[in-house]
Amino acid sequence: MNEALIAKYSIGAGIIGACFVAFLVLEYFTHLRKARSRNIIVHITQAIILCTLVMVMGQYAQMAITDFNLHLITPQLINLITVSLIALILVKKLFLLINRLEKSQIKKGSDPTSARIISRVFKITILVVIILLFGEHFGMSLSGLMTFGGIGGIAIGMAGKDILSNFFSGVMLYFDRPFNIGDWVRSPDRQIEGTVVEIGWRLTKIMTFDHRPLYIPNSIFSSISVENPGRMTNRRIETELGLRYEDADKIGAIVEDIQTMLKQNDKIDGSQTLLVYFNQFADSSLNIMVYCFTKTTVWAEWLAAQQEVYLKIIEIVHSHGADFAFPSRTLYIEKDN
Repeated sequence: MNEALIAKYSIGAGIIGACFVAFLVLEYFTHLRKARSRNIIVHITQAIILCTLVMVMGQYAQMAITDFNLHLITPQLINLITVSLIALILVKKLFLLINRLEKSQIKKGSDPTSARIISRVFKITILVVIILLFGEHFGMSLSGLMTFGGIGGIAIGMAGKDILSNFFSGVMLYFDRPFNIGDWVRSPDRQIEGTVVEIGWRLTKIMTFDHRPLYIPNSIFSSISVENPGRMTNRRIETELGLRYEDADKIGAIVEDIQTMLKQNDKIDGSQTLLVYFNQFADSSLNIMVYCFTKTTVWAEWLAAQQEVYLKIIEIVHSHGADFAFPSRTLYIEKDN
């Protein structure tokens, strides 16, 4: 009898030892640079080995309860521990694989926001499926679990309306994508302006231009207008020149030269609206409107292009012998006889 028990448990110990050694070997391979391209296969194999190891240990633990009359530990407890460990192993490995796939898709040029939402949806799906299977394994029907989930959902909805509102608003942000991570956004309805750093399930983090983090509940975005200057195709240059009234005869030539200068400037987008017109008799000046768009949308490059345009306008005005007006007032003094 003792020899039979020794033989039986020796086989179990051998299987457990072999699984443990195989796991360590695979763990070593995951750290090798040459094997990183095959990491997914290695992790799947590790998960299978670990699940096998847990099942064998659970099976032999139940056999030990019968063979050695261990009354302190029940087979149901061993079963619960075994299934729980297998569930944890599967969740950990599947989450790890999903994270790796998410990073690889981002490296390949996929949209980071889309990659993150798909990753999170997969994780939630895995958790729900494992919880349902876990419950069914211990005798709870799927219909009962779904009913309990429905009742629980109503209770949670009543208790955490704002949390759910932020959650679903976050989901809509992922699918509608009014902005992505890295975009410059602002709202005319709220004092919100900065660069999007993170879009979470409940909060969106925006870094303001003075480097202050701004945390905004996602539900706010469903009730305000959001402007995304980061997606503009051009930046606008708009200004008004005021020339002296004594330069009225030179206005036409100045307008033509400014138009020609803008059309020949390679930083100005000629396919967009380009307007240079004498448009106003002001109190102290004759005003010329200048309106055009640069090809670049980068702020620093736009400032450089705008500066170049302004300096050339000054040259054109002075080349015609004209000058800029400034606010002035003429005072007439009546001479008393």
